[in-house]
Amino acid sequence: MTSVQTSDNWLRRFHPAAEAPTRLVCFPHAGGSAAYFHGVSRALSPAVDVLAVQYPGRQDRRHEPLIDSIDGLAARVREELAPWTDRPLALFGHSMGAMVAFEVALRLTADGAAPSMLFASGRRAPSRYREESVHLHDDAGIMAELSRLDGTDMQVLTDPELREMVLPALRSDYRAVETYHYQPGPPLPCPVVALVGDSDPKATVDEARAWGDHTAGPFELSVFPGGHFYLNAHAEAVTELVRTRLATIR
Repeated sequence: MTSVQTSDNWLRRFHPAAEAPTRLVCFPHAGGSAAYFHGVSRALSPAVDVLAVQYPGRQDRRHEPLIDSIDGLAARVREELAPWTDRPLALFGHSMGAMVAFEVALRLTADGAAPSMLFASGRRAPSRYREESVHLHDDAGIMAELSRLDGTDMQVLTDPELREMVLPALRSDYRAVETYHYQPGPPLPCPVVALVGDSDPKATVDEARAWGDHTAGPFELSVFPGGHFYLNAHAEAVTELVRTRLATIR
C-alpha cells in the first residue's frame, strides 16, 4: 500500500514526484475528498506531481469548521499553494471543484503566478447561472439529489451513521456552490479544457462550452458518454487526456 504524504491539512500528495516538470492540483466535488483523486495521482506519477485538496469538515478533517463559500475555499487554497508554485502548476476541478479551481486560478493570476492550465470538469461555465437550492432541502432531499447524480456509494445513502457524518459537509458544499455568483472580469491567460458528460443534469454541453468565454488562451471541450460522474466510467480516458495536455506545457 502506498503511504499518503500530507503536506498539510489542505493538500495531499499521494505519490510524490519530485522530478516531475509539472504539478497538478485536483479539487473534489461537493461532499468529495482528496482520496477521490488517488487513482489519478497513481496513474500520472512520476510524470506529474499531483496534489489533491482536502476541504475541511470531512474524513480526517471532519471536526474542523466548514467553509460554505467558494470564495472562502479558494482564498484558503491559494494560501496553501504558495510553497508549491516552483514549477508549472495546472488545476483540475470536478463539479464544485471546478468553481473552486477557477477562483484559485483567478487569484493566482492576480498574484502574477497564473496557472499553466485549467481543467474544468462536470460544471457549467461560471457565467452560466442556474437558480438552485438543494442546500435548503431536508436531509432526505439532499440524499435524493445524490441518488439522482449517481456518484455516491449507495452505502452512504442507506447507513444512518454514514449519512450523519457526510450530510453537514454536503449541505455546506451545496450552499457554497449554489450561492456563488461570478463577478465578471478579465479572462484567464492560460488554456482551459472543459470536460462534460453528454447527459449531465448539472451541466449541458452548451453550458460547458461557455468555459471558452473565460480564457484568452486556447480552449478545448471534451464530451464523454455519461452523466454528472461520467469520469468514474472513463477514468483511464480522462487521465490520458490530462496527461497529454500537460505534456504540452513548457
